[in-house]
Amino acid sequence: MAKARAIIKRRKAVDNIRKITRTMELIATARFRKAMDRATEAEAYTKKIAELVSDLGETSQNVAHPLFAKREPVKRSLLLVLTSNRGLAGGYNGNVLRAAFRTYQDLQADGVVSDVEVSGKRGVTFWKYRKLPLTASYTQYEDRPQFDDVEKLAERYIAMFLKGEIDRLDVVYTEYVNAARQNAVVKTLLPIPTADPGASRPNPETADAAAGKGAGAKAEAVPYEYIPDAQGILEEIVPVSFKVRLFKCFLDAAVSEQIARMVAMRGATQNADDLVKELTRSYNRARQSQITRDLADIVGAAAALK
Repeated sequence: MAKARAIIKRRKAVDNIRKITRTMELIATARFRKAMDRATEAEAYTKKIAELVSDLGETSQNVAHPLFAKREPVKRSLLLVLTSNRGLAGGYNGNVLRAAFRTYQDLQADGVVSDVEVSGKRGVTFWKYRKLPLTASYTQYEDRPQFDDVEKLAERYIAMFLKGEIDRLDVVYTEYVNAARQNAVVKTLLPIPTADPGASRPNPETADAAAGKGAGAKAEAVPYEYIPDAQGILEEIVPVSFKVRLFKCFLDAAVSEQIARMVAMRGATQNADDLVKELTRSYNRARQSQITRDLADIVGAAAALK
């Protein structure tokens, strides 16, 4: 009887956990849909402005913008790592942090002085646990990052790059591809690439998969007529392009986090369901065994009285 009671107690505990994971799954699903809507709204604008900046940078040979300037060799870089404030998101944080740590080690091996800034409590905890230098940390970017907040961050990075305080800015985050695929990537945002506005240095674990996509034919350069002049237009649109691309990184990270948490909680709920069924069968077997023993005792006692 004691065994049956222990099974009942454990089954209730598992059932309570199942209710929690199911609730977290529903919350993550709702947040994912909202984050996905915001990312979708920004997708077309981000791509178009990046294409426009790329075309302007290639076709306007007589003008240049300092944010396009590549500095070789790179002596000082800034690494921005985007993680989450909460856990229970499967391998979301682990994939990003492994890519960030490898990148940081590669930069150190190349003799590049690297400042590291981390967004998210999970990433901050990881970096402090490793006892690595951390220049700045941010915890205000939840599943709904605001453009105004990211714009302040972008303006500071632009100022640092123009002053020569950094030669390159790399962002490590989870890039949203589709609902079934999100990749941890290391993307260089400064200097702004002109040939390919989406150029990135991929995570080694996902490089092979990315290479399998194939290269499409590059569209011909579009001729532009600059009014009033090309230099003035570049000075206005290039910083905006950088800010939008940085904001898109935060949006992708938010969407990927909610997908990872939704999948993780769905798996936990399914495991809890399976465990409840197994415990129910164990309880039924234990209860049946107890009933059989009780009947045997009754029959034995009746036989003894005869």
